[in-house]
Formats: sequence, structure tokens, C-alpha cells
Amino acid sequence: MKRILTYGTFDLLHYGHIRILKRAKELGDYLIVAVSSDEFNKIKGKKAYHNYETRKKMLEAIRYVDLVIPENDWEQKRNDVLEYKVDTVVMGSDWNGNEKFEELKDICEVVYLPRTEGVSTTKIKEDLGLQPADDTINQIPTPSK
Repeated sequence: MKRILTYGTFDLLHYGHIRILKRAKELGDYLIVAVSSDEFNKIKGKKAYHNYETRKKMLEAIRYVDLVIPENDWEQKRNDVLEYKVDTVVMGSDWNGNEKFEELKDICEVVYLPRTEGVSTTKIKEDLGLQPADDTINQIPTPSK
């Protein structure tokens, strides 16, 4: 079984996200998606509209995705590859040559797929004139225990 791993925030899910997930899945049998946690997004200086749990649930509903895991820091990538027995890490071409992925080439294949032209979360926000939303808006409630 060939295992594929990709990383991202996957906020404001759009056709470009679906397309890269489909193409990533076509490279193997099992697709793992590591989604940036809310805490990691803060470290990166990113503010997502949807919280981690909501983004995770949206990704789990996509037929190409077999497993969703949290991405908590930059350094976990090597451990993820080893722990989940990953054969190939797939990222968008905007990450081509980035040392965080290039350094994985000694333990797995790294593939950079072309981005879908004309669509990105940043472009959607710009086109709609949106400002970053408060983290508590439009989130799926977490069930109480």
C-alpha cells in the first residue's frame, strides 16, 4: 500500500483544495492530510476562519482523504513520515524547494503539484473584500463530554 501525506490549513475549502487532494490520492492508495492546528496557525501568523475541528471534519468528508491528523509544528514532518510509513509527501508547487520538505527526500519521495490557477483562499478573501474573521464564527460546536 502506497501512503501519501500532505500538509495545509485548508480554510475556506475550495476547488483548488479538492483538486490537489484528488491528485495527491491518485499517486497512492492512502491519503493522510495533516491540518494546521489553531495554535500552529498562530505561530505562523495565520488566522483561519474555521477552527481546527471544523476544518478536520470538512476534510474527513472528502472521499479522497483517508486520515486527518493535526500539524502542530514545523518539526513534526519527519516523525509523521516515519510514524505513518509514508512513501510520498505531496505539496503545492508554491512550496517547491522549501527546506522543510526537501530535507525529507532521504526518507521518502517529495512531489510538488501545480496549484490550480485563479483560485486560492487569499484570492477568495480579496475578491470578497473580507477581513480575517473571529475564530468563534461559523464553527461546528464540539460535543461536550
